[in-house]
Amino acid sequence: MNTELMEALEVLEKEKNISKDTLLEAIEQSLIQACKNHFGKADNVKVSINAQTGDFKVVAEKTVVDLVQDPIMEIALSDAKRADSRYELGDIVPVEIKSKEFGRIATQNAKNVILQKIREEERKVLFDQYFEKEHDVVTGVVQRYVGRNVSINLGKVDALLTENEQVKGEKFEPTQRVKVYVLEVKNTTKGPKVMVSRTHPELVKRLFESEVSEVAEGIVEIKSIAREAGSRTKMAVWSNDPNVDAVGACVGMNGSRVNAVVNELNGEKIDIITWDENPALLIENALSPAKVISVMADPEEKTAKVIVPDYQLSLAIGKEGQNARLAARLTGFKIDIKSETQAREAGDFDYVEEEYEEEDNYDESAAEEETISAEENFDENDVETAEKAGDEE
Repeated sequence: MNTELMEALEVLEKEKNISKDTLLEAIEQSLIQACKNHFGKADNVKVSINAQTGDFKVVAEKTVVDLVQDPIMEIALSDAKRADSRYELGDIVPVEIKSKEFGRIATQNAKNVILQKIREEERKVLFDQYFEKEHDVVTGVVQRYVGRNVSINLGKVDALLTENEQVKGEKFEPTQRVKVYVLEVKNTTKGPKVMVSRTHPELVKRLFESEVSEVAEGIVEIKSIAREAGSRTKMAVWSNDPNVDAVGACVGMNGSRVNAVVNELNGEKIDIITWDENPALLIENALSPAKVISVMADPEEKTAKVIVPDYQLSLAIGKEGQNARLAARLTGFKIDIKSETQAREAGDFDYVEEEYEEEDNYDESAAEEETISAEENFDENDVETAEKAGDEE
């Protein structure tokens, strides 16, 4: 029993996470390669390895002939009959090859084949491990700056945080722990190449999934996210359970949940709004904290006209247009914001008032009837009560 070989395979299996069957296959290929290097060819060579004991056997299948012209492929009838008298011309005889007979070069090449296979499998295992984490958030340790890029160790591989995927103004120190979003994992000859980001909107979504159990369980859905990394994020949420407040669940008790995400993003502001299938209501919510008078949305053209009070115009647009820009990204609508005065001058506000009158079904005659009915029900006692109240005042 080849106990040393099996022990070595078990150690490799634990340390490198490479299966024992793969390693045995590598040994098999190395022995065939050694035969090819030693004899010049190995088309008729077969290798059998016992997976339990580690014992292996190398045989060359030779054809029985009268006159041997190729000793690697053929065997004389007399030699075959010495092994077994039943052999005849044309039969195939398995002849065992002793691996100890291999030369130094053949042995070295066989060793290289095994090492190469181990390296390939190690890269494959690492790639599969990190490919599963693609489009997810992982925690890494900052190693060093490579030019303007940052090398971040994720455990068994180093990821690259490029300048374009860094938040402006964010600085990192060696050994600092940081959460990053895995953009892409590529398989290369030097191992998996992992690209990560700190600016991707999905980073915010994944952070909320880790902080808010309702989001992780699917009770609360994050319908849309618009982000300007390092400054502000708007996020629209929806609850599948009428007893669960989507916004409240994401904010948490005294803002604990949202603050945990904000701290991870180094103080980036996060606006959480309620998602609505009605585009007008969604746009109104998206422009929060600004108050809105009316929203006229065209779902087909993906455009919307929004009217806000004069004193809310700057708030609705935001600093350098940020609030309106994020609201447009969040909803997918091109939003035109006007103040009440601007809307009146453009004639848009008259149209809004007409719409409100139609929606309310305002009927003057009905209103008059209600007034008359109220006067009839106003009896003398009510008059006296009203007079006394007037005297007291």
